[in-house]
Amino acid sequence: MGVLAKSIQGTPDETPMMQQYQDIKKEYPDSILFFRMGDFYEMFNDDAKTASSILQIALTARNKKT
Repeated sequence: MGVLAKSIQGTPDETPMMQQYQDIKKEYPDSILFFRMGDFYEMFNDDAKTASSILQIALTARNKKT
């Protein structure tokens, strides 16, 4: 499971995958969205934090560009 910092929609740093994630999340704001990434499913932002707490699993992060 991974978590990424929220990015402003349409910024150059937003990947096509994150744009797709944000678009789907807008349609289902009250749902935890599992996003398939290869052989794994990941959750991002508040979904990752909520799921981590409920499922009692570690919350991880990816390296952020500074």
